Amino acid sequence: MLEFYDTQPETNVQETEYKRLLGYPVEFDLTGRARELADWARKWYAENGKPWIYARQIDHLALLNGKLMIAGVEFSSKKLHAQLLKGQAHAAVVVAVSAGRECEEKARQLWLEEKPDEYFFLEIYGSAVVEHLIMAAGARLCAWAEQQSHAILPHYSPGYSGWEIADQHKLLNLIRQKNFREEIHVLETGMLRPKKSLLAVFGITQHVNQVRRLRELAPCESCSMPSCQYRRMPYARPRKHMEEVSQLQARVDRISNGAAQSKSILDHHGNYSISVRALQKWSQERLHLNVLADRSVQARFRYAGTTCSNLGRPLEYDYHLKLASATEGYKIIEMSCAPAPGDAGHAFMCEYIRNGEKLARDIASEKPLLGCSLNEVLNWNRQFSPSGCYCDAVSREHKWGLVLEVLHYALVQNEKRRNAV
Repeated sequence: MLEFYDTQPETNVQETEYKRLLGYPVEFDLTGRARELADWARKWYAENGKPWIYARQIDHLALLNGKLMIAGVEFSSKKLHAQLLKGQAHAAVVVAVSAGRECEEKARQLWLEEKPDEYFFLEIYGSAVVEHLIMAAGARLCAWAEQQSHAILPHYSPGYSGWEIADQHKLLNLIRQKNFREEIHVLETGMLRPKKSLLAVFGITQHVNQVRRLRELAPCESCSMPSCQYRRMPYARPRKHMEEVSQLQARVDRISNGAAQSKSILDHHGNYSISVRALQKWSQERLHLNVLADRSVQARFRYAGTTCSNLGRPLEYDYHLKLASATEGYKIIEMSCAPAPGDAGHAFMCEYIRNGEKLARDIASEKPLLGCSLNEVLNWNRQFSPSGCYCDAVSREHKWGLVLEVLHYALVQNEKRRNAV
């Protein structure tokens, strides 16, 4: 039975992956202060970080009647269930990885010391280490599976699209049943502590040809490990257009399910410009909804990004909207955007430094789709501009599109849940 616990895994994060998470293009060369900070974060972690990997094989895997059971524990992910079923998995490996609490504690210290540049680069490096560790765990499992004439399916984790974050508790309890000795906890929100950690499930299948035939069943396309002798297809994950978030805040107030079921004005099958995984995560962690007595909807979205200058200082803006009721087509009747209470980062944006009053007026005057149905966001043809700051109108329009799509997605999901009752 496979089980391993590694307290000294290799953590040499690839430069290309670190730059991707920092938000830089692959071809961009880090120079000057950025190069100094990136090297400092890497060196600090090499000297102080305490990463670990734990993995254990579980043979008791059941995929019956649409239910996913691992060692008798039922999990909610229909997507993982479908993946394991399609790959004809006969067993699973539960995995936990962490960059350790030291990285998180140091980053918090840097923030309190008012060193946002060092904080940002170390925070991102910690995230890069977690990605590297789950990749390394997958590579180790692939090596083991090759010797058994088996294949490993891609990992999946609670919080991913199609897997409720609440299942973190059950998965961690399952991992803890044997020789797991690390201090890791699940908060009420489903977030992990240390936060630079990840719980995951890998499927094991004897049907190697099935994995070779179906690209979505091979973990290789999302694994950046170079020169892997077990690679079945090239690494093909595109660079993400990241909008850095210093912290994800807020929660969703569920819309009352007491409303009568009816045909919705919202398109339940529309195409979003944002990935479903991001929509799910942001709707849960950045969006707050409130239904008023007249069935109109108030919404607040907290955007957290970074300035384009001054080495990416964190900033936060609040978006406030009011929608008419569903029977009125969720017409957008109020919308505003302004720095979040207590935010200081916006003052370091280059346009704010140049003319802060004008920038504030411009932001306040921009109300795209005001008076239109929320559904119109799916037809809104706008330019892609994922900059984390608010200096130019195109990037501000991009952010409004993001906010409206998240709101649309959240309301659609609430309608689906209500109609399923």
